Amino acid sequence: MTNEYVLILDFGGQYNQLIARRVRECNVYCEVKPYNKIGIDEIKKLSPKGIIFTGGPQSVYGEDAPSVPKEIFELGIPVLGICYGSQLMAHVLGGKVETCKVSEYGKTETFYDKKCALFADAEIPESAISWMSHTDFISAVPEGFKVAAHTSNCPCAAMFNEEKKLYAVQFHPEVNHTQFGVKMLDSFLKDVCCCTGDWTMENYAEKSIKEIREKVGSGKVLLALSGGVDSSVLAALLSKAIGRQLTCIFVDHGFMRKNEGDEVEAAFKDWDINFVRVNAKEQFMGKLRGVSDPETKRKTIGEEFIRVFEAEAKKIGHVDFLAQGTIYPDVIESGAGDAAVIKSHHNVGGLPDHVDFKEIIEPLRMLFKDETRKLGQELGLSETLVWRQPFPGPGLAIRIIGEITDDKLEILQDADWIFREEIAKAGLDRSINQYFAVLTNNRSVGVMGDFRTYDYTLALRAVETTDFMTAEFSRIPYEVLEAASRRIVNEVKNINRVCYDITTKPPATIEWE
Repeated sequence: MTNEYVLILDFGGQYNQLIARRVRECNVYCEVKPYNKIGIDEIKKLSPKGIIFTGGPQSVYGEDAPSVPKEIFELGIPVLGICYGSQLMAHVLGGKVETCKVSEYGKTETFYDKKCALFADAEIPESAISWMSHTDFISAVPEGFKVAAHTSNCPCAAMFNEEKKLYAVQFHPEVNHTQFGVKMLDSFLKDVCCCTGDWTMENYAEKSIKEIREKVGSGKVLLALSGGVDSSVLAALLSKAIGRQLTCIFVDHGFMRKNEGDEVEAAFKDWDINFVRVNAKEQFMGKLRGVSDPETKRKTIGEEFIRVFEAEAKKIGHVDFLAQGTIYPDVIESGAGDAAVIKSHHNVGGLPDHVDFKEIIEPLRMLFKDETRKLGQELGLSETLVWRQPFPGPGLAIRIIGEITDDKLEILQDADWIFREEIAKAGLDRSINQYFAVLTNNRSVGVMGDFRTYDYTLALRAVETTDFMTAEFSRIPYEVLEAASRRIVNEVKNINRVCYDITTKPPATIEWE
């Protein structure tokens, strides 16, 4: 490992990816490993500058509760425990953890000891809001530890042993709700672990290009280019590394947003790659006649995508590597990070059966989505592709509720384009994490001029989220929604009603399928 390295041990907490993202934001490289799949010897071999324990859903004193050997605290490596991780540190080192008389959830006023390195930064006040989520608490700290923070209900909201460089916080510094939380993580990384922050996209790009060249040699690489952020950035990276040894097959199934197929082709027009576009809309539409169930749509499109991709790949002949746009959240969610686990977004039908290749390569597998975008910018990829909205593999096919027809597809493309244009005009296109239109199967009476109409209801959806596991609906200004609604009804045929979805995830999902 050429970069400074921090190890994050995952105990099942919902924010494990977010902790890693925050560490990377501090320009420190880190990896998430399941606590039960890495031993002391491997940790020694990795030689991390620091170790972070994530939260988790269990009680440290419960039967079969996740734990670590005491030896991990005797390696001389700084450790930061978060939530469950803090209780685990106390429990293993001889402190006491009990059930709270009053549980703490949500925003909580917290009082900090400025003598503790985590809170010593001048920007961090003596009291601020932290995000709590616990039913257990540390009732007695281990020998050699001091209490470093408290709340009105939690006598130990943080503790530390300065000599052994062991720190623990009951709250979640990684979430936005904790004021100065990232500053606290940065203090642990820079002041306790003595990291300099050498993780940058410029360095990563140079290193990756070199590694790809060494691995591929004179071989040929094949990439299924979807036009999404991940595959587009991967195409740019491979182009910089191996040029025309790369062939990108862009299967346009016809369900992309308005003008997107042309935008993708134009974005790669001047790149040093072999770019093949397959316009297969009629083929896909033929397979979807009479299909209304969204899951059937997904499977049908996924299987047909593979067949089209295989047919085009056969024309190329033998290739040495199949490139896959897997990114780090996919690796974490797979548990083991096995390269054979193929992300469904890019390859919903599985691996191609009849493409002759010897190995899969996944050059983005250690990057988060925001880092992937930064890499795209570093490589000079079109801003249109770098900032492309998350988009389901089956595209607009699952945003049309019911059976797909050419007319419905055109209606949705036009309405969705207007919504996206109004969001961009309002300067909200980078602050809203995902926004789109859905053509419902509901029809209702309307009045346009002196005429009665009986047309479709269009739903608009926009959410803000950090991890896409939970999401809040975006508080789009009324005047923006009004402008979008007015234009859609006036400019798009067969829509006479527009609704805005204000449901959070959960209970709803982000998509409407």
